[in-house]
Amino acid sequence: MAARNLRRNRVRTVLAVLGVAIGVFAVATLGVFGNVLALGADDAIGDIGTQVVLSPNADAGVESLTDADVTAIRRAVGEPAVVPLRSDGAIVSGATDQQFATVYGVEQPGLAFTAATGSLPERHRNGAIVGASVAESLGLAVGDRVEVAGAQTRVVAVLAESQTFSPVAPDDAVFLPESAFAGTGYDQVLVVADSGTAARAAAESIRESVNARESRVDVFELAAIVDEINEFFDLLGTFLLGLGGISLVVAGVSILNVMLMSTVERRQEIGVMRAVGVTRRDVLRVLLAEAGLIGAIGAVVGTALTVVVVAGLVVSTPAVDTEVVLDPSNGTYLLLALTFGVGVGLVSGAYPAWKAANERPVEALRS
Repeated sequence: MAARNLRRNRVRTVLAVLGVAIGVFAVATLGVFGNVLALGADDAIGDIGTQVVLSPNADAGVESLTDADVTAIRRAVGEPAVVPLRSDGAIVSGATDQQFATVYGVEQPGLAFTAATGSLPERHRNGAIVGASVAESLGLAVGDRVEVAGAQTRVVAVLAESQTFSPVAPDDAVFLPESAFAGTGYDQVLVVADSGTAARAAAESIRESVNARESRVDVFELAAIVDEINEFFDLLGTFLLGLGGISLVVAGVSILNVMLMSTVERRQEIGVMRAVGVTRRDVLRVLLAEAGLIGAIGAVVGTALTVVVVAGLVVSTPAVDTEVVLDPSNGTYLLLALTFGVGVGLVSGAYPAWKAANERPVEALRS
């Protein structure tokens, strides 16, 4: 009966369905796009939140970190890997070209970095480990001779291209044994944890333990940057959903108008139904079913349009990772928009249905 009643005024019904479809499409599309942006940023950031970078506190007069500082840091953090680094800058020369690069002295590079070719020694005693960008620009490969600050050495490994931001910047660096550097102090200490939670705990332990008496170490906690980025994308997602929600509210007003006009035009019809024994509950059910059908059809159409647009985004934009778009969390926004569409239809039709169901049959027939 509800479907038949809606077909009696096709234009008005189609316009109401279109309003719901647009609202659902706006909510679903903006929600999915916001989530794709957040997931893409999270994928680009990678494991940045698992690192803590420590450096001497220049304000306290500390010029370098000592072996005792490194021991205290290891004792404070426990399981996370602690990689002390010495650093300088030098001219790095290949067979045909040269460039300026950061040079690090590291004893256990395998704790913090990954090799693309070659293998990282457990204890770095000889040779040079070259970052991906330096190797590409100078045409270096494992086994090639390279000159660093006038000293010849052999490339033992080329690092995999870094996918994350880090103050150490391994792509544009060359790693030598610690013995290649004069002095005994360290310029940085890199703490590498398995998760952001472990990194935060390590940073807090360092502040409470190593810096308990004297603030010798500056703690640069990369997890804090990740938290700020995630907060921004959460805010962006909420804002986009709010914009889509406005469209759904407008669609709800459209359904409310359609249902009110329908009940006014069908006042005598409803009066006849009541007079021949149709109960208030049945009248209420019919009118709610009409509003629910409008919301459901509009929700399905809007969701289908969202799927088509998102698929078009994947096909036309190679930069968008397919795995990010197909992440199960995006389906949540489709279900959310679908539910909201049906809910808007029912809520908008509730008042007109209640008003029509509770009108006295005699007054309805008299009008």
